[in-house]
Amino acid sequence: MAVKTVDGTVADAYLELLADRGVDYLFANAGTDFAPLIEAMSKIEINGGKLPKPVTVPHENVAVSMALGYYLATGKPQLVMVHVNVGTANAICGVMNAWRGNVPILFSAGRTPYSEEGGLLGQRSGEIHWPQEMRDQGSMVREFVKWDYSLPNSQVLETTVDRAINIAMSEPKGPIYLTLPREVLAEKASVSYQSPSRHRTPSAPFPDLNAVDEAAAMIAKAKNPMIITSSAGRDEADVAKLAALAEAFAIPVVQRKPRYVALPTDHPMHLGFTPEALMKESDCVIVIECDVPWIPSKRAPNADAKIIHIGVDPLFSQYPIRGFPCDLAISGVLGGTLDALTQALATRIPAARDQVEARRARLAATRAEQREQWAATIAKVRDAKPMSPAWITH
Repeated sequence: MAVKTVDGTVADAYLELLADRGVDYLFANAGTDFAPLIEAMSKIEINGGKLPKPVTVPHENVAVSMALGYYLATGKPQLVMVHVNVGTANAICGVMNAWRGNVPILFSAGRTPYSEEGGLLGQRSGEIHWPQEMRDQGSMVREFVKWDYSLPNSQVLETTVDRAINIAMSEPKGPIYLTLPREVLAEKASVSYQSPSRHRTPSAPFPDLNAVDEAAAMIAKAKNPMIITSSAGRDEADVAKLAALAEAFAIPVVQRKPRYVALPTDHPMHLGFTPEALMKESDCVIVIECDVPWIPSKRAPNADAKIIHIGVDPLFSQYPIRGFPCDLAISGVLGGTLDALTQALATRIPAARDQVEARRARLAATRAEQREQWAATIAKVRDAKPMSPAWITH
């Protein structure tokens, strides 16, 4: 543990602190609020210091998407900065995607200079600084971020940066929004911080094992259980865990409107992307990280089917209304829940082995028929003009 001190401006300390915390890139679309940061980047580079590598991105929505993709590839949240309210507005679609996909992004923006007189470094210096100011800039994205804050001074810089990272990376993960007034960034200050950080992100929540055991009992009794998911696979390690669970107990997996790859399409328990056909016979539906497992007005599970919801937030508590039937809900990070459920089901396999193997044979026939239908569709539309959505997907 070391204490590091930066003598310069808040912008200098901000960039060095982000680099110390493992932020590799600053995806940016700049405006007048960036001047202190650009100066800080130049100084740090000249002095051979470390800072997030700046990447100029012509559109804010693309900048957010680049940070989103970088996290999915590396597991490390990245910094995006845009120009005050207009840049924030241009980035909102990307922020919404990160929000619904539970992807942590350190989304930041300048704040219009607040001082008109008095000689503060960074004060208003152009016509745009009056009409672009909002009473509440954070209100533009507040419904789609986990936390928003405006950096008030240098004294809370370390706490602010660490809190932003902690909240973005804690489950359920998601973007945060930090605004940075130009006067604060340009302020001369001596800022000290601890390296590495002493503000650790909380460990992921693990499931209640009693609830997992109850779920295992429901699944073991079922003749035709099925899994519906859309967001399993956000953590790449969960793919193998879901595959092992589905294979061991012959449970078909349907990826409804998938956001991630939850299961390879060549896995014997991958039964496509529309759950309606399997729901006709299913007596136990396991909803895993899926906000909309079916459309109630079109097709719902049988009235007597057991419904189990599994996810880090199985209620999807940020959705104003969501009322799918639920006989059991298990909260917890998916990797831990899948492991625990696989172990709990393993103790019940001997008593249900004949039923599991009979189901495996039925599903193999169903899957073969499904894939024959897919192949026939592809053959039919391969030369269609305009191109068929089925062919594009293939």
